[in-house]
Amino acid sequence: MNELSKGAVRRLTIDEEASGQRIDNFLLRLLKGVPKSHVYRILRSGEVRLNSARAAPEARLAAGDVVRVPPLRIAESAPPRASASPRVALGLPILFEDDHLLVVNKPAGVAVHGGSGIAQGVIESLRAARPQARFLELVHRLDRDTSGVLLLAKKRAALVDLHAQLREGTVDKRYLVLVRGKWRDEMRRVQLALHRFTTREGERRVRVDPGQGQAAMTILRRVAGWPQREVPVALLEAELLTGRTHQIRVHLAHVGYPVAGDAKYGDFAWNKALAREGLRRMFLHARRLAVVHPATRADVAFEAPLPDDLSGFVTALGPST
Repeated sequence: MNELSKGAVRRLTIDEEASGQRIDNFLLRLLKGVPKSHVYRILRSGEVRLNSARAAPEARLAAGDVVRVPPLRIAESAPPRASASPRVALGLPILFEDDHLLVVNKPAGVAVHGGSGIAQGVIESLRAARPQARFLELVHRLDRDTSGVLLLAKKRAALVDLHAQLREGTVDKRYLVLVRGKWRDEMRRVQLALHRFTTREGERRVRVDPGQGQAAMTILRRVAGWPQREVPVALLEAELLTGRTHQIRVHLAHVGYPVAGDAKYGDFAWNKALAREGLRRMFLHARRLAVVHPATRADVAFEAPLPDDLSGFVTALGPST
């Protein structure tokens, strides 16, 4: 075992290339050979400092920031391990790629990044599969159980530009979602503030809270309906005008139309009945994402078809109205 930097504390100044990264991802790439669990332990313990202060794993770095890295020991020559990450990455369908953007079709059940008990996510998998890539960052996130279009930036300038588009609300994000109930409106706008909190068990949750919540708006459009079923269902398109955590799921549950298969905010007895019919995961799919290309300034849109498990379930519902 050799000590990193001969056992000395290191203070690293963040440059433009690293600006915008989460500090946990920055450290994981810097400290190759250090177990991931140890990287998160030194973050939680406060041994890593960002501008002389503690930093949460999700803290974003900015150019000029100073990161203090404590003395660490890493393996002199760790033998290559069989890792799921390259296989997962190589199995991700690529919807679009150029020098600035990478767009993949994320399957359900795969987290976009590791942490909180998840060893590998999409971003770690892609980096492992592309060791030559100098820069690769998530532009946005999808819940682990949500499938569909996921956008990544291959250049710092592209990431900064796309984050600006997200803040300005000019990114067009559309989802397909199956809900319980008879949905009669062709279009409905749901505008309810959402507050993120953590349960006693440490689980991240969101609730409607006009007092403490952040503004959130979802436009819902009817695609198809099956009102004749014993438990009626409807297929909706959800357009996100804001991008709050669990926004679609919480908005729909609050207005009385829980998402099929939603284990956090849904109808749990109904979810069990749906599983017997063949739906064994949440029916929420990121169908389309449109942005202004950060380099060409052209309008570009990326679409992911409904996965086989969801499209098969829709077909089994029979004719819609």
